[in-house]
Amino acid sequence: DIAFIKELGLQYVVLFVESGNDANYDYFMRQREIFEQEGIKIYGFSNSNIHNHDSLVLNLNDRDEIIEQYKKYIKDLGKSGIPYSTYAHMANGIWSTEKESTRGGALGRAFNLNAETFYLNDRKGPRTISKEEFTHEREYSEKEIWENFENYIKEVKPVIEDSGVRIGIHPDDPPGLKLGGIPRCIFSTFSGYQRALEIADSPNIGICLCAGTWLEGGDSTEKNVVDTARFFGNQNKLFKIHFRNVDKPLPHFKETFLDDGYMDMYKIIKCLKEVDFNGVIIPDHNPTMGSLDDRKSKNPHREDKYGVQNRTATAFAIGYMKALVARANEEV
Repeated sequence: DIAFIKELGLQYVVLFVESGNDANYDYFMRQREIFEQEGIKIYGFSNSNIHNHDSLVLNLNDRDEIIEQYKKYIKDLGKSGIPYSTYAHMANGIWSTEKESTRGGALGRAFNLNAETFYLNDRKGPRTISKEEFTHEREYSEKEIWENFENYIKEVKPVIEDSGVRIGIHPDDPPGLKLGGIPRCIFSTFSGYQRALEIADSPNIGICLCAGTWLEGGDSTEKNVVDTARFFGNQNKLFKIHFRNVDKPLPHFKETFLDDGYMDMYKIIKCLKEVDFNGVIIPDHNPTMGSLDDRKSKNPHREDKYGVQNRTATAFAIGYMKALVARANEEV
């Protein structure tokens, strides 16, 4: 992995802790030693044990326990000198339908609101779910989601600020819908982000702007992805960009290559240069490339995460992104 990163000419990485037991100071410092001796810095560490956690979004019985885990994780990040973490406030994860073919037969994640069956990967694991089925036994209101967010963010804010860690909140994916009985009502619109960040009222709490998710929302997001990046970038609230393109907005979209969707991705990079963006840009949800056997499965949870096909798609995305950055550095 490190050889591949160095071949691509990268200086920073964002890592993900799969096990909550690894989200601690000793683990973070071991990873720093591994990467820094190769000249690579760790910008951020995400933690699957608290990312998209239903207990925080829905105020479930173990909420207080999860809050304490989150606080410890942030403290250990700060102690180990890692400056960033992404957080997503979705109770039932990312929803998809069958993968669909994009350029050259590569498969991209898709979502079709009119489908009868959806793929869901949350704390209960990968599974299929029907349109009418509740993921948490009952329907929740927007008021509940907002109240739970306010309670959560005010409780963790002092620890976040004391640690010096910046938290970028990821948009709801897909945005603006009620799925499994739970509304995605906060991080699906420009005004929702504004209100949430006003509630948080902290220089350490900002945005991980997923361009792909924002493009999924289309006009429903209220401001397009460039205007959103410019507004929050000028407020120093833009910490990380997930660089992804889709073929069209909801109700039916598929993810595709950066140069194959409906967005001119250079406009985003140009905007980041104009607002003096100080964060990282990462490729996100690359299409599955490779042999016909690799492309047979249309289940979005069957991924070739670390193999040759994924690296091919990642290398293409990174090369394209570096070219856009070089262009912006010359033109802006």
